[in-house]
Amino acid sequence: MHASRPSRRAVLAGTAAAAALTAVPFLPGRAHAAEAGADSPNYRWRNAVMGGTGFITGVLFHPSVRGLAYTRTDIGGAYRWDDRIGRWIPLTDRIGWDDWNLLGVEAMAVDPAHPDRLYLACGTYSQSWATNGAVLRSDDRGTTWKRTDLSVKLGANEDGRGCGERLLVDPRDSDTLWLGTRHDGLLKSTDRGATWKAVSFPATPSATGQGVTFLVAAGRTVYAGWGDSDGTAAEPNLYRTSDGVTWEPAPGQPTGAAAKVPVRAAYDRHTRELYVTYANAPGPNGQSDGSVHKVRTTNGKWTEVTPVRPGGTTADGGTDSFGYGGVAVDARHPGTVVVSTNNRWSLIDTLYRTTDGGRTWKSLKDRAVLDVSETPYLTFGSDKPKFGWWVQAVGIDPYDAKHVVYGTGATLYGTRDLKHWAPQIRGLEEASVVQMISPPTGQAHLISGSRDIGVLYHDRLTASPSRGMASNPVFGSATGLAQAAAKPSYVVRTGSGDNGNGAYSNDGGKTWAPFSSQPDMAKSSPGLIAANADGSVLLWSPGSTYPGYRSADNGATWSEAASFPKGANPLADPVDPTRFYAFDTATGTLFASTDSARTFTARASGLSAGDSEFQLAVAPGRSGDLWLSLKWNGLYRSTDGGATFTKVGSCWASYTLGFGKAAEGASYPAIYLVGSTESSTAVYRSDDEAKTWVRVNDDRHQWGWIGAAITGDPRVHGRVFIATNGRGVQYGESA
Repeated sequence: MHASRPSRRAVLAGTAAAAALTAVPFLPGRAHAAEAGADSPNYRWRNAVMGGTGFITGVLFHPSVRGLAYTRTDIGGAYRWDDRIGRWIPLTDRIGWDDWNLLGVEAMAVDPAHPDRLYLACGTYSQSWATNGAVLRSDDRGTTWKRTDLSVKLGANEDGRGCGERLLVDPRDSDTLWLGTRHDGLLKSTDRGATWKAVSFPATPSATGQGVTFLVAAGRTVYAGWGDSDGTAAEPNLYRTSDGVTWEPAPGQPTGAAAKVPVRAAYDRHTRELYVTYANAPGPNGQSDGSVHKVRTTNGKWTEVTPVRPGGTTADGGTDSFGYGGVAVDARHPGTVVVSTNNRWSLIDTLYRTTDGGRTWKSLKDRAVLDVSETPYLTFGSDKPKFGWWVQAVGIDPYDAKHVVYGTGATLYGTRDLKHWAPQIRGLEEASVVQMISPPTGQAHLISGSRDIGVLYHDRLTASPSRGMASNPVFGSATGLAQAAAKPSYVVRTGSGDNGNGAYSNDGGKTWAPFSSQPDMAKSSPGLIAANADGSVLLWSPGSTYPGYRSADNGATWSEAASFPKGANPLADPVDPTRFYAFDTATGTLFASTDSARTFTARASGLSAGDSEFQLAVAPGRSGDLWLSLKWNGLYRSTDGGATFTKVGSCWASYTLGFGKAAEGASYPAIYLVGSTESSTAVYRSDDEAKTWVRVNDDRHQWGWIGAAITGDPRVHGRVFIATNGRGVQYGESA
């Protein structure tokens, strides 16, 4: 579940025209011209394991190769299943800072006749501030890529992202590909995706609509779903072409609210029937009606085969509203099909399976046994996990009819016997991480805070946290996370939730208790929080229009912090418990408190005004040693508690900065930076107080936008944790 976009708006020139730009070799990022230099340390990069944590929008088994499958995600790229090691292999980590918008994968396609070929249509957002989409094409299953930049925008993290696939290799010619767009009609390539042009299509695109929702081959005919119909016969929503030139509405297609948006389709080559799932909205949210239909492609006869019609009454008197989402056919058994419900919050989504072409169905949820022991967070603080939600991606292994998988808003479940299900998610990490702590003591080397899954206590970096999501209370998304520097057993967090929006821990983040009170606006705007050095005072900043609030009794009572700049990020001094800091972006002024956050006074000013994207950090074990990252305005340092700042000349851009254990023989902590020292926006380390830097990532490991947070490990020199927007926590260690 990813409703948010990164705060950084990287905009490149381009218009939503129909033609594509010239094909270019796949460059990981325009600002990343070179690999790490010869003087850079050799780093090994891995995920701090969580296990999924994001929306799986598509899954695709290769029809011609046993054990080969691909998945796509809304903001975290694409993956290939490696059957030998039982893991998903990330395929798009080369995408760099300037190209972060390409980490959302709108669609993918394989070529049944050429097993090594893979195509991705990439582009996360279609708004005016977003960059245009691109098609990536590979001849080695995603190990290397070539890239064609489009002059249209795609929307992998927008409504309808669970539809598809919108990209298709033509069944009559492997050199021909089709790409359905949201706002720019239908594109076609006749040179294996190197160049694209718009083709005539009967439906008229809308600037705010869904456009083409899927493309699917049925024999030698290609069908296209259309998401902007009103559900009447006057506005068809399913089209077909048998010659690759002329498109026409599929005759006899269903109409009405339950068949307004064709979501997905799958073809049974044995019976020559095309199965189509429908809903009254594209999803994943907003669906309340839907249906399933099939058409025999040899004679055009339509039959409704809906397992259960939405609209029934639940046990508590509510309405069982939902749509239909995923659909997959069994390649070896005629008439065997699996479909999913979607947005069924009352009775919980399920998969329905038929073995007789839709005459009868069985709900696979009814006898399902879910084992989430490998990823305990999937209970979301309850006694047991749900079967799923946001279920729009479904697949059946063409070589094993009982190997069924389905994606949810957090994981990919799989079964080998249609009864026992477990996450088939190893290697796939999609969290959007916003906060991190690396404690100086204790079992965990990492505590993370993310959108959608709250706070996790990482008792091991190589396994999903055994405690699952931080509970009491459970947060849907974490917004604030802080630790008392001189009392690391005391940790606090804030976030979105229904049972309180702030909590504290006295055992380093293992267990939690809610604050007994909170500021009134914290439920709608939970904001950020800081704890002073000894944990005796808290400072809570709920949001941009609210003042700060302080508590000296562990959250029992809160009072307004006078003169705290509204919406500022609170920061506590790691040594002096009376000192707090805050940076006011409206005026570019550093504010400080020396009376435990009762009052704040202005210190240095004129640093950078009017830009909300900054980060203020303080060096561990040093009072008043502040580092201010102001993006392309540079990096500034103060050693006098913010009275004065000096610009650091060794880098020209700084987005986020953190500290770790000092190098052997060094007296100052290692500094880690996401920024630019010359031409490359990358990850750097300095062991000499920012006099010099070495790049520690390389062009194979970039992960798009990584400007939220970075921290070193205070117990392991060289280990660094990076918060990504869609690839979880990446951590690197010097090899």
